[in-house]
Amino acid sequence: MPSLGAINLLPITSSQHGRIHNHFLYTTCSQKSKSDAQSIRFGVRVRAISPKPEDGSVNVASQSAASSTSFLSVLCPLLKFFGGGDPSQGRNELIEVATSSISSLARFPWGSRSINNSANNPMTNAPNLQLYEFEACPFCRRVREAMTELNLSAEVYPCPKGSRRHRDFVRKTGGKEQFPFLIDSSTGISLYESGDIVKYLFKQYGNGRSASFGLLESTVLTGWVPTLLRAGRGMTLWNKAGIEPSQKLQLFSYENNPYARIVRETLCELELPYILQNAGIGSANSDLLFSLSGSREVPYLVDPNTGFQSGDYKAILSYLFKTYCTDTSKVSA
Repeated sequence: MPSLGAINLLPITSSQHGRIHNHFLYTTCSQKSKSDAQSIRFGVRVRAISPKPEDGSVNVASQSAASSTSFLSVLCPLLKFFGGGDPSQGRNELIEVATSSISSLARFPWGSRSINNSANNPMTNAPNLQLYEFEACPFCRRVREAMTELNLSAEVYPCPKGSRRHRDFVRKTGGKEQFPFLIDSSTGISLYESGDIVKYLFKQYGNGRSASFGLLESTVLTGWVPTLLRAGRGMTLWNKAGIEPSQKLQLFSYENNPYARIVRETLCELELPYILQNAGIGSANSDLLFSLSGSREVPYLVDPNTGFQSGDYKAILSYLFKTYCTDTSKVSA
């Protein structure tokens, strides 16, 4: 098996949290966004701009997202209550795989296949994308599904409830704690609102394509299924989460893979930033994954801090909890 040093992984270049230089902050045209949008200072002046919608559907989508976000604020505490507990303890594998697999079925076909795998291969023309999100959020899921379709890799900064690092950065940079939040340092653009982010990604990196049918509209219908079935996994910071590693972990994944979902949930609960290498069906990244692991199966985690590499999701969970927590004495994952 080749070592990490022998493989040229995605050369995403950014400083801690991706420093921003004279970029524009885009928000939606909703009333809430207009009231929140304002010029702020974060080292440099950032201007908040509300773009005009291309058609009436943008306003409808924004209103639906706003009402759904309000519902999410009520739902999250309930999920935490019913699905709470120590995530590092042993789990019922049958239930874990079954609930994640049904979640994938509910969102199929979105987030499974790459439709942009050759002309703009991100391995050679890497967009400097930083995504601030949390795994359980259906609107963050919408953006990750789009990234899978576009074969885009990105730096992911998990922002679970109780976040000690990344939520504060989003609040200081954008003016509010709202997710997802995307920074594209190659164009100087920052965006809230999942619908706007998806449209931007397809316009910028889709080679003329539009989002696949139903991707945007389906979120308010079935985007909640993984959140509900997974009982709030990937939503709240684990109270024994440790310090941030010096180098970002790298995860080969695609959004709708049931085993990769379980790993991403853990990365979120530990607030571990990582480079997401999307390797959906038909993705050029699958070839890179094969050269690294001898397989095209995901998830596959690489930790350059320790040299750990594995494609076994249970081994990955055990490793993450034992390596990146403050108390390993009771870890049994």
